[in-house]
Amino acid sequence: MELWYSEKHTPSVKFSIQVEKQLYSGTSPFQRIDVFESQEFGRFLTLDGFMMLTEKDEFIYHEMITHVPMAVHPSARRVLVIGAGDGGVVRELTRYQSIEQIDMVEIDEQVVRVCMEYLPQTACGFEDKRVYIFYEDGLKFIRRCENSYDLIIVDSTDPFGPGEGLFTKEFYGNCYNALKEDGIMVNQHESPFYEDDAIAMQRAHKRIVESFKISRVYQAHIPTYPSGHWLFGFASKKYHPVADLHAKQWNELGLKTRYYNTNLHKGAFALPNYVEEMLSDVE
Repeated sequence: MELWYSEKHTPSVKFSIQVEKQLYSGTSPFQRIDVFESQEFGRFLTLDGFMMLTEKDEFIYHEMITHVPMAVHPSARRVLVIGAGDGGVVRELTRYQSIEQIDMVEIDEQVVRVCMEYLPQTACGFEDKRVYIFYEDGLKFIRRCENSYDLIIVDSTDPFGPGEGLFTKEFYGNCYNALKEDGIMVNQHESPFYEDDAIAMQRAHKRIVESFKISRVYQAHIPTYPSGHWLFGFASKKYHPVADLHAKQWNELGLKTRYYNTNLHKGAFALPNYVEEMLSDVE
């Protein structure tokens, strides 16, 4: 008998992975959590039936959401991560010796525990002494912060369920206030390809543009996300993501990456026309 994980990307499009076995299934106060084993993608995590990451392609997402802002703001010392219970962003951040403190706010403690047990490839940075974990609502946490962080990384789930509040105008405004005068915020920005995802992407971009003077979008190819075409938002009080790229300084760090490099960094901000049109419609 064949077992398959299937996720509807639209009412008429389905994405499926053959499953060898289910390693974990449980329900937290916030969502259903499942971990599966597959031959092609290794272990993968789903929340409420939606793909969050796979062992095979998670490096793309986590490298692009972390190294892009760090290469623009290499002097970042205090970093806030909202969401990211799988640990992938924290893993990448702990590779920077220059970072002094990493605060992670995750609403669902059970996600962190499950990932530490079943996905140690991503959840391997939580023990770093610079990491402080707060199990609470990121929207409420950020309200208490002002002029506190050099970088905020919003690694949220999709804009419904527990992650819904992390796509509001209030939230982005609070992120602006929580950043120092040269701070950067980066967020996962959804996909532009399918209609419902594109609407969510435009809505998020419109709200970010209302709060930040510099707001740009960049892209990556992530095979297991809807359409494979995924966007990230780069919002800053001071730095332009390409003009202020410290390519030489970042390369001298000698960080070994599988997807990100400083040439790709520049190219990632060159978007297809249809995406540029969607963004300009809401700016």
